[in-house]
Amino acid sequence: MGKKLLRRIVTGALLGALVAFFVYAYLPKPVPVDLAAVSRGPLEVFVRDEGYTRVHDVYVVSAPVTGYLLRIGREVGDVVEADKTLIAELLPTSPGFLDKRGRTQALAAIQSAEAALNLARAERRDAEARLAFARSDARRIRALAKKNYVSQSELERAELALDSAIAAVDTAKAAERARAGDVDSARALLISPEPGSAANPEDIVTVTAPVSGRVLRLQQESERVVIAGTPLVEIGNAAELEVVVDLLSRDAVQVEPGAPVEFTSWGGEKPLTGRVRLVEPFGFTKISALGIEEQRVNVIIDFTEPRERWSRLGHGYRVDAAIRVWRGEDVLQLPTGALFRHQGEWAVFRVEGDRAERVIVKIGKNNGLQAQVLEGVGDGETLVLHPSERISDGVLIEERQQ
Repeated sequence: MGKKLLRRIVTGALLGALVAFFVYAYLPKPVPVDLAAVSRGPLEVFVRDEGYTRVHDVYVVSAPVTGYLLRIGREVGDVVEADKTLIAELLPTSPGFLDKRGRTQALAAIQSAEAALNLARAERRDAEARLAFARSDARRIRALAKKNYVSQSELERAELALDSAIAAVDTAKAAERARAGDVDSARALLISPEPGSAANPEDIVTVTAPVSGRVLRLQQESERVVIAGTPLVEIGNAAELEVVVDLLSRDAVQVEPGAPVEFTSWGGEKPLTGRVRLVEPFGFTKISALGIEEQRVNVIIDFTEPRERWSRLGHGYRVDAAIRVWRGEDVLQLPTGALFRHQGEWAVFRVEGDRAERVIVKIGKNNGLQAQVLEGVGDGETLVLHPSERISDGVLIEERQQ
């Protein structure tokens, strides 16, 4: 009897241990999670985008006339003084080459002009001969009139004929000079280009700096023929820098003039500060890197730091700008990593004892890291961060050990 009882006891113990093992194995285990608390404190919301620096007033110096531009001796960064520093020199352009047709037309124009000049000379000689006759006739009539051999009307007709002859000579001489000018003009069409010929000093057009500052950019440097209005040099005062940030229009409407700005990734060790001066009222279309059309608005920002802090920045340098659009001092907030969508609303998992409880919350301002809580949870409550698909309403949880 003793052996049978012992066997039964051992068997029962083994069966009990086996049942206990399976019960323990299939019991739900707590899910390890990261936790965070709802808290109160200051909250700031920023609009972030890339920007670039530019000189406040950039002056583009252009060619005042069409001509041959000599090589510009200025370099980028050179200091210039208004109305004194020479920027560029322009020479008259050389005449162009004539092809066979152009040369034939030029020779024909010379022949026509010379023929017209010969005709004008003949008309001048005819006018001079008529003048000589009119003078002789007038002298004879005057002598007869003194002896009363001719009437007063005959004398007046002789004087009128003399005046007409003098005017005709003057007209013929003027016509001859005009035809001589036409010959010179026609012969000028045959002038060939003469490379390297020296220009008269009075023919050189000089261009000086319109303002004091530095050369920002050389748009033309080598010698070449330029037309009037061709940009040559850009000049500006590098000490008067501003930052331009092109924001999406939906972000730009949140920005107010005077809003504080922080600049990062500009090359210095510490961020720079600035203040919004202007939100431009005109938007423009810009194609994004993904080929999407976006409506953008330029926001102009001034530095509030001493110039010594940002003196290494120049025209067209890139910066990252964070523009503050909202700030609250005592704001109930939670980490955005605790939020998820549930049936079209924001929700969180609140820790109740050792279980997770799903709670619908109402969110206000959001800066990407922290979100303002309007309804749903209170100060000091603990939430589950980055809930995975293993987390559901009522599931057992435990804080993950670091």
